[in-house]
Amino acid sequence: MPAGLKKLSLRILQDFSGSNGSLEKSSQPERVELHVRAGEPGVQQQHEEASAGWTKGSKLAALLKHPLYNIPVPEVTEKDKLFVVNPMEKFSLRSSGSDEWVSSSKAEALLPTGKTAYDTYPTWLKFHIGINRYELYPRRDPLLPALLRDLATQRIVSSVQKSGGTQLKLIMTFPNYGQALFKPMKQTRDQETPIDFFYFSDFERHNAEIAAFHLDRILDFRRIPPVSGRLVNITKEIRDITTDKKLVKTFFISPAGNVCFYGECSYYCSTEHALCGKPDQLEGSMAALLPDKTLAKRRSWRSPWRRSYHKSKKAEWELNPNYCTQVRETPPYDSGHRLLDLIDMAILDFLMGNMDRHHYETFEKFGNDTFLLHLDNGRGFGTHSHDEPSILAPLQQCCSIKKSTYLRLQLLATEPYRLSDVLREALAADPLAPVLAEPHLQALDRRLGKVLLAVGHCLARAAHQEKVLVDDVGSWV
Repeated sequence: MPAGLKKLSLRILQDFSGSNGSLEKSSQPERVELHVRAGEPGVQQQHEEASAGWTKGSKLAALLKHPLYNIPVPEVTEKDKLFVVNPMEKFSLRSSGSDEWVSSSKAEALLPTGKTAYDTYPTWLKFHIGINRYELYPRRDPLLPALLRDLATQRIVSSVQKSGGTQLKLIMTFPNYGQALFKPMKQTRDQETPIDFFYFSDFERHNAEIAAFHLDRILDFRRIPPVSGRLVNITKEIRDITTDKKLVKTFFISPAGNVCFYGECSYYCSTEHALCGKPDQLEGSMAALLPDKTLAKRRSWRSPWRRSYHKSKKAEWELNPNYCTQVRETPPYDSGHRLLDLIDMAILDFLMGNMDRHHYETFEKFGNDTFLLHLDNGRGFGTHSHDEPSILAPLQQCCSIKKSTYLRLQLLATEPYRLSDVLREALAADPLAPVLAEPHLQALDRRLGKVLLAVGHCLARAAHQEKVLVDDVGSWV
């Protein structure tokens, strides 16, 4: 994170992620109340059609009006917010062409009548401020269309390679200090993962990141940061502005006259696997970055159903049919909703065919009483002709699922709200549409049927159905 950006965020946000109270568990109120982002100053609530980017009469609009998508989350208190806004700080760009911020006293004169300090914050900062214990963003977030638009259109002022990881990724910075994770296009829409590839050597696909965000939202998880597609000029928006000397050295002109580069990484960073523009235009996904870890610490957890990442060895869960019993006895899966959240994530991964879920993260401030972050989804949507049953192991072995998740899956299997139709509609608004080839959308409906069948088998064997369908909706449905 640039030094200027870090100072800006520190002044605006009072971060309590390191406080002693950060691991306190909030008690559930007897009657939950609707939570919206309107608790922040300066935000006006908008109707669904205006805030979600779809038109009246659409299947997606109808889905989000359904009662299952209007079950309230618990009331958000101050300790449930990732950040508490410091209302004394007002910031604005010095001019439209400037990268400098005007702070506090100088900003007073720049604020139009009736505007608050919150109104001066860029969309990415408002997104960060809105994160709480229960969700990454609200269902009808009025900021979402603007944030996706910024990811797709904001001028790129810096591009550097992200350290770590197995494949090439770039951190791109905008004039308002917003940042995005750029994953470049490696495969065309109709290409499938080669059948001889291991899951750990598969390509990371930019369109999978875009589709995963929308699928996660349609399932009402809202645990993936917003992602938009973007066509990037790799000459003007990467090579000519990067300060990454190692990255610059990997640029070359191909025999076809296209601008190419490959960066440095563990897999596919070589001349033979170079990323080439047409002649310098390259598709990619732009994912909004989460708050810097110096401001909001995150904890990484090894998934109990992690694969062996070995060519021949199997993980314990693949050999022990009673594996879930020991998971249920192990913190943090022995209490709360952590195990059910993990099963939610397994269902998401099965629907998009992602076998590469070795870790997940949570915000440290909220302890164990919070949602899981569904990050790194680039290895999804690689194969539409094969459904990998082992991805559903957490559901099949534990035979438990949130009632709300099950009811939404049932709804998405009906004609008025068919999953493939709703996702197709959501993806149609992306700048890189069509994001998925039609066979991948059809595979979603087939896989959804298999998830429901797995739950049906659990219910058929269960002595008490409430052990399978764990009630998290109460009287709201």
